[in-house]
Amino acid sequence: MTTSPPPAKRLQRLRDAMRQHGVDAVLVPSADPHLSEYLPPRWQGRAWLSQFTGSVGTFIITHQFCGIWTDARYWTQAEQQLAGSGIELMKITSGASVQYIDWLAAHVKPGQTVAVDGAVLGLSIARLLQQALAAREATLRFDLDLLDAVWRDRPGLPTAPVFEHLPPYASKSRSGKLADVRAAMQQQGANRHVISTLDDIAYLFNLRGADVPFNPVFLAHALVTPTRATLFVADGKMSPELREQLAQEAIDVARYDSLAAALAALGPDTTVLIDPRRVTHGTRQALPAKVKVVEATNPTTLAKARKSEADAIHVRAVMEQDGAALCEFFSWLDATLADRERPGAAELTELTIDAQITAARARRPGFVSPSFATIAGFRANGAIMHYRATEAQHAVIEGDGLLLIDSGGQYLGGTTDITRMVAVGAISAEHKRDVTLVLKGLIALSSAHFPRGTRAPMLDAIARAPLWAAGIDYGHGTGHGVGYFLNVHEGPQSISPSAMPEPQTAMEPGMITSIEPGLYRPGKWGIRLENLVLNRSAGQTDFGDFLQFETLTLCPIDTRCLAVALLRDDERRWLNDYHAMVRERLSPLVTGAALTWLHQRTETL
Repeated sequence: MTTSPPPAKRLQRLRDAMRQHGVDAVLVPSADPHLSEYLPPRWQGRAWLSQFTGSVGTFIITHQFCGIWTDARYWTQAEQQLAGSGIELMKITSGASVQYIDWLAAHVKPGQTVAVDGAVLGLSIARLLQQALAAREATLRFDLDLLDAVWRDRPGLPTAPVFEHLPPYASKSRSGKLADVRAAMQQQGANRHVISTLDDIAYLFNLRGADVPFNPVFLAHALVTPTRATLFVADGKMSPELREQLAQEAIDVARYDSLAAALAALGPDTTVLIDPRRVTHGTRQALPAKVKVVEATNPTTLAKARKSEADAIHVRAVMEQDGAALCEFFSWLDATLADRERPGAAELTELTIDAQITAARARRPGFVSPSFATIAGFRANGAIMHYRATEAQHAVIEGDGLLLIDSGGQYLGGTTDITRMVAVGAISAEHKRDVTLVLKGLIALSSAHFPRGTRAPMLDAIARAPLWAAGIDYGHGTGHGVGYFLNVHEGPQSISPSAMPEPQTAMEPGMITSIEPGLYRPGKWGIRLENLVLNRSAGQTDFGDFLQFETLTLCPIDTRCLAVALLRDDERRWLNDYHAMVRERLSPLVTGAALTWLHQRTETL
């Protein structure tokens, strides 16, 4: 059994490989050939090299420097994980996600060579990088994956089986979805469409897998023609029965690594539709120069974001089951906290929270897995936006303070994501003021009406306004799209100041989005409250169609954490109405202590 070398040794090996190949700088993105947010182990090279495990970060290594660019969600985590490594934390400010390209352009000298694996670099980013380095008369190589030279025990491809997402949860057939894609292709003048993003593929073919942590997707590419489709999937991942079913529907299955050859074989009469934000530079390079290329957003991206009414019915049922599981969990937590002073009481830690909340969900029908790694942050750990407790480093929940719990589940009928605050022991007036300000932000956006087609980033300020009025802000977006038994983070909508208000971000009926304002005081505490909402019609006026949000998440908000006097009458009414809905819909699904807890936590203010 080989022992993996320490980080310093790994970086030294990489620099040796750089010298061998005449490379002056290496860029290691957090990406795979599908531009996934969460990566299979094989493509977690940045984490392997640096030990920084945040899901976002770009690593640049030269012979004299190494640094990781990441945004405010990960600054505290990166500072801790990079301490003493010699790797600098390069803080990305809001709206400056390609700051590392500016750094390279400023530091690379004419004639020097920069290497990045084109197989995992997004096409749109590759173009920006090419432009910046060409201006510096530097050479950019996409054909080198130097990780292979130094990562000797690099994991292989995942082997989890692919399975069908079946009716009644799959409310539209594969053939119906493929027909929609082909109609969109025809509108674009294309007779071929290449898809590499895993959630688009899972949605289109009503298939799911377990190749990416927490997201029920599988590694594949797809090529759609006017009459057939091909899925490029690793051998052994599909049963003979599934392959036969797909064949009957004019869907072929080819080897995962044969996409490039299939693209190279396309003839001169081919017009290929690709999404430059959702394919890699390597995939684009595999297309012959003789074919015509049309660039536009994948048709499936908007289609899967707009859940049907049948989907919404399943999601509401899932939210009830998830809410019932949370009632059981939180009633257990309150009882455990009340018992912790008793001699011989079991120790309560952040890890216990994760185990118990997952166990509560697992008892509910249709549960498949968590939708992301549970964030249970007590006191100062709550200020680390994407904190994750580990066996080596976690907090014991004792004394007084705020506990932040951000968790979610994957169910056959939908995906959940919720954040709640818990008062542990006695909390201060400042704690309560901060939680109340965040709640005001949640209520403000949850109550908004807005014209259909409003660009999602434009809504962000509504949630921030109550915090801005108090001179407070938070360093993450307010909301992200959520999939339907798919990725917990999906586009095209993003309620965030760092997202561009482009046409594809327009809010449309059926979209499910999170609303999650926050407030973070490093070294002290962090606060976030999060519900999922569904875009629904708010009627038509002389000024056009309007939308409003239906709150989907069903779980009480801990009023012990609030300074109720700071709430306006309309805000108090919103909270009382929300709690009345939660009580009505969850009461039939819980009994005993969980039911008692539910009624206590939803009492009218």
